[in-house]
This record gives sequence, C-alpha cells and structure tokens, in this order.
Amino acid sequence: MPNASTAPTYQSGNASVPAASGGADARARGTALDFLRLLAMEVSKGTVDLPCFPDVVIRIRDALADPNATIDRTVAIVGNEPRLAARLLQTANSAAFNLSGKPLTDLRSAVTRLGQQLVQGAAVAYAVQQMKHAESLRSIAKPLDELWRECISVASVCQAVARHTKVTPDEAFLTGLLHGIGRLYIMVRAVGHTAQFGNDQALLDLIADWHGPIGKAVLENWGFAEQMCNAVGDQDDHERRWIHDSELSDILIAGVVLAEALDSPAALNNSAALENSTSRAFAKDGISAFQHIGLTEHDCAAILTHAKDHLGLLHDALGA
Repeated sequence: MPNASTAPTYQSGNASVPAASGGADARARGTALDFLRLLAMEVSKGTVDLPCFPDVVIRIRDALADPNATIDRTVAIVGNEPRLAARLLQTANSAAFNLSGKPLTDLRSAVTRLGQQLVQGAAVAYAVQQMKHAESLRSIAKPLDELWRECISVASVCQAVARHTKVTPDEAFLTGLLHGIGRLYIMVRAVGHTAQFGNDQALLDLIADWHGPIGKAVLENWGFAEQMCNAVGDQDDHERRWIHDSELSDILIAGVVLAEALDSPAALNNSAALENSTSRAFAKDGISAFQHIGLTEHDCAAILTHAKDHLGLLHDALGA
C-alpha cells in the first residue's frame, strides 16, 4: 500500500509530480493515491486521455503555434465546428470583449478581434460546455460547472494583475482560465472509479497536491508555452523564490489567492466584505508572489473590484 512517505515522484518536464498527503481513511486514501500515480505516469509518458474533450482545441492550439500558419487556417478549423464557431462569435460580440460595440458576423473578424490567446480561451470554453453536457459525465456536471466558474474568476483576476507586470493581460487571462486543467483531468478520469475510493474526500484530500503538476504535464503534451505550463505547475508554491522571466507564475499564484476572496457571496455584493477578504488574502504568510510583482494591499483591492465588476460579463461571454 503506497503512502505519502514512500510514494515515488514522476517527471513532468523538469519538475516532478509529487506524492501527496491526506487524512482520509487509509485504504480509500491508498486506492486514490494509486489512481493518481497512474495518471501521473501516463501524462509523464506523453499519454493524455481526456474523454469528451474535443480535439479541435488542440488543433487550434497547433495552428496558432505554427509560425507558418495563416489566420485562414484557424478560421477553417473553427468553421468546421458549427457550435465552436457560434461560441467564438458570441465571445467576440460579448460586452466583455467587444469594447467598440460593433457587432461581427464573420469568423475571420472574430478571430482578429480576440487574438490568439482569447481564441484559445473561447475554444476551451466551448470544450468545457461540451463536457458538461456529455451523458457519460453527467455525475460530475455540477463540479465541472463550479470549477469552470472558478477558472473564469481566476482568469479575470490574473488579467488585472498582469497590468502591473510586463506579461500581456491576454496571456495571463488564458493561464488563469487553464489553471484548473489538472483538476479537470483528474475529475473526468475518476468518473466510474469513485466507489473504489470509499468516499469523495479520499480523492479530494489528494487532488490539492497533485493537480498542479498533472495540469502542467497535460499542457506540455498539448504544446502550450513553457511559461504557461510552468505557471500552472507552480500555482500552489506560495514560497517560491524569484526566478528571472517567471512573472507569469507569480501572476497565477497571486491570482488564485485573490480570486478566493470572490468566492463569498457577501464579498460579491458588499464592498466592505470585499475589502475584508482582500486584507485577509494579502496578509497570508509566505506568499512571495505579491512581493515579486510589487503589489500593495491597495493594488489588490483595486484588482478585485475590477474583477468583480467584470465577472458577470465574462460568465456571459464564456458560458458559465
């Protein structure tokens, strides 16, 4: 039976997928740990098996990453998926991303307006919507919806945090949107196996330590930028030391912590409650990302106010 002290680690790029700790029943925890070790081995070897996840997302990613590809290639890929095309047009015409107020009716203009990062974000939004409505994933439809709403909150905060750095807001937004890919992967792969874990808590206790590295490995296999993969892997490393050209990791760490303040209905509806949540988030010990970026408590309050004001628009644009 594996345990936290003896479970091996598996490599994802230059980082390892660690063994985890948890307080669940020993047998259920051991089964859950074996399951996560298996997933870690698979993604470390380049096998990414995510049922019901449309492969068009990866095809779009490949087209956008190809320096020789034209915008017409991306438009053609999107155009072959009518529901994705509709989602892209909806996103491009949404109040969140159509600041001019001018409606668009053709895909080429929509792709141009959104740009590479937001086109990928719209494609991921489409993929999540497909998964939420898949018959085989009905048992996790609610957790998937909750995760997606959290990802949008983190993306909104990251976008605002990025304006205090040299990282583009669109890159930070996409990173925030993808930060939960490890949890998504684990949740989907666990469907049909949860009875083996004894109770849901056995798996939940372990996911916190595994989702970042597994998410990093998934994004690496899909060909996302190294900085983005590293940020997803680093997102829970509150004590990480400053590293040159790693601002995206600091943005995501700060974004995840600050976005927790938006989880409370009181914070969303009351300015004083939001200020209190901001103060608690900023005061957490050992979170070096705030210092690396140079964020003050006043900056954090302004970031959260901006994110709160835009959440509804983003939910409409991205299908939350």
